Amino acid sequence: MDSLGGPYLNKKALCSPLGAARLCQLALGCAVIAMVAHSAGYSGSQGVFCMAAWCFCFAMTVVVFFLDATRLHSCLPISWDNLTVTCAAFATLMYVTASVVYPLFFVQIECPYAGCEVRDFRIAVTVCSIMATLAYGAEVALCRARPGQVVVGYMATVSGLLKVVQGFVTCIIFGALANGSEYSRYAATIYCVVVYAFCFALTALVVIMTVCGRTKAVRCMPFDRFTVVCTLLEVLLYLSASVVWPVFCFDTKYGSPWRPSSCPQGKCTWDSKVVVAVFSFVNFVLYLVDLIYSQRIKFVSSHVPTFSRA
Repeated sequence: MDSLGGPYLNKKALCSPLGAARLCQLALGCAVIAMVAHSAGYSGSQGVFCMAAWCFCFAMTVVVFFLDATRLHSCLPISWDNLTVTCAAFATLMYVTASVVYPLFFVQIECPYAGCEVRDFRIAVTVCSIMATLAYGAEVALCRARPGQVVVGYMATVSGLLKVVQGFVTCIIFGALANGSEYSRYAATIYCVVVYAFCFALTALVVIMTVCGRTKAVRCMPFDRFTVVCTLLEVLLYLSASVVWPVFCFDTKYGSPWRPSSCPQGKCTWDSKVVVAVFSFVNFVLYLVDLIYSQRIKFVSSHVPTFSRA
């Protein structure tokens, strides 16, 4: 028993819908990693990414579950609810990506020369990965702020969850930029890269401030207004980048509007430029939705870390 007369362990970490979702995440994540390491296998950059995503999410869930079950999160100078919903949202996106990439590159309909065992294991890995995605999505749904609630955990709102998605999409943009996008050829495309980096840093700052319970660090305005100002700035910057990047990459004066026939599959600079253009527009839409939704939020700032509802 602790000093307040309660049990040392948090029973709700197990006996609650949220606890059940996390147990499913652990079981399915362990199954995926074990099957990949045992027979399914992985190779190349795509396989390494999938395995890294699964291992990272599994380790993150183990830490979250342990801290919640032992109540040790109360010793940390963080907002626990904001941290857990951020982790769950990020893990959902990682699992969605891995659940698409792994079968796309490693699952074949026909049995390979080594027999059907490897193929069957890879199909099982894909199924478990999809189920784990649903388990992480269930945690996000359980923690999400409902209409009419007094919002203390900003990351549990639609606007907060969109911040995680925006950061994830920006990471995809960075990956495409690093894959031979030739962004340094023109000052205009360099400007677009600066826009992506600045908006990512601004989004990360909002998330870190929220998770660390430092929402009152901005003294000149309330935190909810600060997020609206940041989001408006990001909308304007992404609008400019979404126009400038395609012009300087696909206009006949600066590039090619069509994919070159001699461009190697998987290592084509034109493909990377398309990825950047598409996801730039995606992020612009996400920031615009964030801006519209943030007008409805009345956020209650607090220095005191919130405790898990699990």
